[in-house]
Amino acid sequence: QVRLVQSGGGLVQPGGSLRLSCTASGTLVSTNYVAWYRQAPNKEREWVTTLVSGGASAYSDSVKGRFAISRDNAENTVYLDMNSLKPEDTAVYYCQTEVRGTKFWGQGTQVTVSS
Repeated sequence: QVRLVQSGGGLVQPGGSLRLSCTASGTLVSTNYVAWYRQAPNKEREWVTTLVSGGASAYSDSVKGRFAISRDNAENTVYLDMNSLKPEDTAVYYCQTEVRGTKFWGQGTQVTVSS
């Protein structure tokens, strides 16, 4: 059974930083891609970033240069470091992976950027 358990998030002022974690069980983050998505109120879920097994990563234009995805194979965890946060980054963030053609999602973590 594949599970993704998220932690982190919360309330931060504009310009601040947060780290989200996504810990996997039932699969290895080193052998599958892991992506982060977010969904703001009344908006569709949007892709944020992906880290593939080989180590390459890609980012949406809206977060490029501010967010960084990384992983710790020993902890079987993928991280999303978010810097220079803006109010428009406010959303529920989800991690996601795919194992043998089936997509699995984390439970979601609220990030609120507000003064």
